[in-house]
Amino acid sequence: MTLDDLRVFVAVCRAGSLSAVARELDCTQSAVSQHVKRLERETGVALLERQPRGVLPTRAGRVLESAAAEGIAGLDLALRHLRDLVDGESGTVRVATGATTVRHFMAEAVVAFRRQHPRVQLEFRTESSSRGCFDALADSDLDLAWITLGAPVRGIEQRPVRELPWVLAMRADDPLADRYRADAADLRELSGLRLIRLPPDSTSATQLEAACSELGVRFGYDTSVADWDTALLLAGLGLGRAVVPAFPGLREDGELRLVPLPALRPLAVGWAVRRWDALSPPARAFADTVVECCAKSA
Repeated sequence: MTLDDLRVFVAVCRAGSLSAVARELDCTQSAVSQHVKRLERETGVALLERQPRGVLPTRAGRVLESAAAEGIAGLDLALRHLRDLVDGESGTVRVATGATTVRHFMAEAVVAFRRQHPRVQLEFRTESSSRGCFDALADSDLDLAWITLGAPVRGIEQRPVRELPWVLAMRADDPLADRYRADAADLRELSGLRLIRLPPDSTSATQLEAACSELGVRFGYDTSVADWDTALLLAGLGLGRAVVPAFPGLREDGELRLVPLPALRPLAVGWAVRRWDALSPPARAFADTVVECCAKSA
């Protein structure tokens, strides 16, 4: 059993096709098949089930694929970090973020980090959700992912950086705009209010619903959006109201009114990594710089 055998096997499981992996690796289908057969001989079990269109991992195959993928990702990351150590202050930090994360949470940190580490490259990969960030972190050579903290994920460490209180956003001439804040009793009075909905499958939407449920509050929804910024834009245009986290830099303007909702449990955001103690020095420095800048803007 070799590392190449495991790499090819993981690729076949994900592609569902021996021929597709052969094309990707620029080799014959027979060569790909030999990698899998060698693993099957050594493990003593069938790892792939042939289908009319491609292949699927057997139950044993899924066990091996999961363990191999995790191990290969960790090994690849370790090898890259060793290269970073040899290079000293050079290298690359790869970060997965949501659509608006860099602007709201990292702009100042990126400038500071670039000034302190001019030879280190920063690469940002945009993901549509925290779940997407987790998957990208587990399946690639990413160093860090900025997420909305949620339930524990196997093989991932989460570290909170900042708590974001919730606010009710609306147009300045909205009948509710004259409220200074909405406590628990006010929120219950607003139960049934129809809102612009945060992405239904997002961690922030799930946690908002849970926080409302704790207070016996239930909102209705008219419109769904892909991110917090779009919800705020529509609210400012008078096309609805939205409950969103008060991220750094969020301010009222002539068109937008923000009513604090202190009774709702705040939303925690922060870093996710495979292992903190395995981060390269540049990746740890970038993570720490973001934490410091977030603390200053709190």
